Amino acid sequence: MLGLEDLEIGLMFWAGPDPRQTLRSVKEFGVRAGQLGFPGDLPLNGAAEQWDQALTAEKFTPVTAVCSYVGEDYADIRTVQRTVGLVPRNTRAERIERTKAVSDTARKLAIDSVACHIGFVPEEPDDPEYPGIRDVAREICDHCGENGQFFTLETGQEPAKVLLRFMEDVNRPNLRINFDPANMILYGTGDPIEALEVLGTKVISVHCKDGDWPPVDKPQALGIERPLGEGSVDIPRFVAKLKEVGYRGVLSIEREEPDLVKRAADVRKAVALLRRVTGRG
Repeated sequence: MLGLEDLEIGLMFWAGPDPRQTLRSVKEFGVRAGQLGFPGDLPLNGAAEQWDQALTAEKFTPVTAVCSYVGEDYADIRTVQRTVGLVPRNTRAERIERTKAVSDTARKLAIDSVACHIGFVPEEPDDPEYPGIRDVAREICDHCGENGQFFTLETGQEPAKVLLRFMEDVNRPNLRINFDPANMILYGTGDPIEALEVLGTKVISVHCKDGDWPPVDKPQALGIERPLGEGSVDIPRFVAKLKEVGYRGVLSIEREEPDLVKRAADVRKAVALLRRVTGRG
């Protein structure tokens, strides 16, 4: 794979049915690295071979394989609690197997980290649901470890100190964090810069995403995602804090705007912003 620069600008994107076309579309934004997401309904049989050929041909470096799962819904906090990640019991077994399958696919692509939203981890260790999700994290860490990979938890659904304590309880050396500053705001779980101060040594990948806080009069509502630089994260401050805590990895832009034309325009603006902030503009 290509040698990447410190704080290389990249993109979080989802695997499509045609790997070459997907990568060409991503490269139109002027990036050569990023996070490769595997939608929950994407067949994985033969995926490694197809993506290996495409990544080599397009000279593109994936740094993280991201899992999503069939049936996840981010409409509001209650819906997230019920449907997202590995916490919900009714989908847990099949999602564990899916995560392991993504890990196996990623290993064939020389991707050394696997990320997901694990879901709402109970804040108190004496919660009856806590030991089960702790053991799930251990199981997936062990599988990823056999593949020479980190298992990375995406921030947002727990305050930083709760997430750190959970990681200490899991007690696996390959458990790390994919830090998304906007998620901390969207879920109302804490200032992302303060959270990065707490979690910095555990962070091995990041999303560059922006958003605003949830409305105070709607306790179950999520905040609103914004184009990078237009929300409450303070992107220059975020990048400066990343440097301060020693992060040198890829800055993977994530934009979840459903309008594809607007999303593309927002990604171009995000690339330009990060070039200015990192001194490459």
